[in-house]
Amino acid sequence: MKAISEPSYLNLKQNTLSRWQLVQTIFQHFWRRWTSEYLPELQNRSKWTKAVDITEGALVLMIDQSAPPFQWPLGRITELHPGKDGVTRVVTVKTSKGEYKRAITEVCLLPLDGQ
Repeated sequence: MKAISEPSYLNLKQNTLSRWQLVQTIFQHFWRRWTSEYLPELQNRSKWTKAVDITEGALVLMIDQSAPPFQWPLGRITELHPGKDGVTRVVTVKTSKGEYKRAITEVCLLPLDGQ
């Protein structure tokens, strides 16, 4: 998705906001909470729980700290690159614009129905 960057209205009082600014405030609040609360839950790695195995064909978001979350490319894992110890730390992700090699810490595995 592509969107034009809007100025932040989060610090304005609500009674001074126009309807459009109010919608933008709600939208910005949603994205701030989504990136700070939901996405970290998807990448939760606790040593007391078994890690989710990343597999070929899994749907992922490619995390880009310099872009808003709605501009993060959606991709599918096409190849796993395990290290000498057999643990996969790098994957190849295919997006609509090409294929990229990324560390698994730079992709966010999206939950699918049944997972």
